[in-house]
This record gives sequence, C-alpha cells and structure tokens, in this order.
Amino acid sequence: MIRLADLFPDNDYRFQLRFERGEPADFFAPTAKHHEVRAERQRWLHSDPKTYAALSPPGEPLLDEVVELAGVWNGFVPPLATTTGQTCRALGGFWEADYLLLKADAAGEIRLYGGCLCFPSSWRLGDKLGQPMEFIHGPVPGLNSCIGAAIHKFLASLKPGVASLRHNWGLARSAELNQHPGRALPQLDAMVSADEVWLRVEHQALVALPKSGGILFGIRVVNHSLAEVKADPVAAARLCRALETMTDAMARYKNLATARERILQLLRS
Repeated sequence: MIRLADLFPDNDYRFQLRFERGEPADFFAPTAKHHEVRAERQRWLHSDPKTYAALSPPGEPLLDEVVELAGVWNGFVPPLATTTGQTCRALGGFWEADYLLLKADAAGEIRLYGGCLCFPSSWRLGDKLGQPMEFIHGPVPGLNSCIGAAIHKFLASLKPGVASLRHNWGLARSAELNQHPGRALPQLDAMVSADEVWLRVEHQALVALPKSGGILFGIRVVNHSLAEVKADPVAAARLCRALETMTDAMARYKNLATARERILQLLRS
C-alpha cells in the first residue's frame, strides 16, 4: 500500500497522471476488512439497488468479461439463472472495491456503461451512465482542458493483464465509506474539529478488457484520520502545501472552500 506521504507530490497542487503497474488479482483481492466491507456493500445494494448499481446494454459484454476475470482472479461464481443486472449487483457485493465499466463508442469517445458504486465520493452513478469522459470530468475545474487529451491517450494505450494503479485524495467530515450526495452527510466548514477531519483516499485500478474492448475501473476507498496524517510530518507538510496552492475553484469542488484555513490550522497545531 502506498505511503501517505507519497499521495502528495512535493510540489504545488496540480493535475497529474501518475500510474504504477500492478496485478489485477491483487487489487481486487480480499483484505483484512473483507467481511466488514462486503457486509456494508451488500446492505446498500439490498436497500437501494438502483442507486448503487446500473448497467446499460452496451455494458453487458463488458460485464460478461469482467465476471470471467473475477472468477480467475478471486474465485467469483455468478448466481445461476439471473439477469445481467442481478449479476452486476452480485459482483458488486463480492468485491470490496467498486467497479465501473468503460468503453469507447463508434466516435472514439470513452463512455461509462455500468458498474457498482456503493462508496461514491459525492456523485451519483445514474447521473453519469452513458455519458462520455468529458461530461463525467466536467465538474472538476480545469481538468478537461489540462489533461483531458492525455487521459484519452493513456486509456487507449492500456495493455491487457496489467493493472494501472493511481491514487486520488479528498477530505471529508465523516469516515463513512458511502458518501452518496443523497445521504446529506455533514460537510467540512470553518468550525470543524480535528477528530472530524478524514483523509479519504481512492486507490484506483484501470484494466484493459481485450475481448470486449472495454476498460474495468476499480476503486477502493480507505479513510485516514487527521491524527494519522499528522503523525507523518512529510505527509502533513505536503498536504498543507496542496491545500495552500490549489485554486479557489478546486477548493469549492472539493467542499473545502470554508474549511481550508481551519484544516491548515489543525494540521500545524
């Protein structure tokens, strides 16, 4: 697992495409919290399946291939005589990681065609289904203009059998894994206390699907307390630098507009 300090490059905040090579089977393998995480995933999928899993017709061959791979990697056995939607949810309740299914359309635009997203970071799967990458990334200030073309080039160059790993971070006021906007969880503000601030890390994996021509996008969420971050002086200093140098638009996007100065104060105290 990546060190906290390595989540934050030793420079001012900016968009970066940094990837490492890994094994897909390792990324999706069970961890020490397997039973706990699976139980929560299955609870959300049972209580509100349409919110946390979706599959459009173009995503069906992608799901078929991912189901085969999950069987090889992690021993997944799909339920018998079920619909593709039920299989989509079954895989979502089997893996600890969320997964999304992507593929380029006839015009070359990479679109989201399905997946299971039990632990979203303040976005709705249904809002993005069928949409191109530019639309999905649209709310992120400056991302499309800065690295949109590089993202497309990278995704087109993915090789089968390898997981391309990256890590994304945010800050939240709750350690809840499921940060769906419909839950209206408390947001960070200028009055937040140290024990309410959590570093929310998304460990991500991109895997080419050679049979269907699609892409599997896996997301594992891990929360770290502010105390854990402060225990690593390098991580704390680099997070401070990132917070200080990100644009106001990015701070608003990350729900940090009113809390940024308070979090910096807590990190330095």
